[in-house]
Amino acid sequence: MTKITTPSHPKHAKIWDSFMNGDFIDNYSVASPMPPKDAAEIGLSMPRWAMALMALRNAIVRPLGLKSDDIDEGQDTLFPITYEDADQLILGVDDSHLNFRISFVRHDDRIHMATWVHRNNTLGRAYLAVIMPFHVLIVRDCMKRIARHKGTAPIAS
Repeated sequence: MTKITTPSHPKHAKIWDSFMNGDFIDNYSVASPMPPKDAAEIGLSMPRWAMALMALRNAIVRPLGLKSDDIDEGQDTLFPITYEDADQLILGVDDSHLNFRISFVRHDDRIHMATWVHRNNTLGRAYLAVIMPFHVLIVRDCMKRIARHKGTAPIAS
């Protein structure tokens, strides 16, 4: 059985450089030997149900002028990489309503995945409140896929 824990994100994680009082941040962690980039590749290769939710989200937010299907900028991941070193990978985008980052950190034989969100306005606060239940489902599923993967190489497409 996959043991997902929710400790604090590692204190040395680069994502803390962006954190301000009032920002949202969560953390999920699973035992895993893989590097952060491989974990991100496996975790963010979303199942059909999650991709359907993303498509619905894009259809809803497009008329509001929020970023939608232009998120992928030709990289192997769903979101652009904003920071990378041997033990950390941060992906994310800034938008008018909120800025967000997903942080993958390898620490103490575990992969930690945190989502940081800075809400820029009322729309950002409302948006985060609406998507939160879906966020939790998607992230927990992501962590289960990472935990099930035994090797260090990404899953072949």
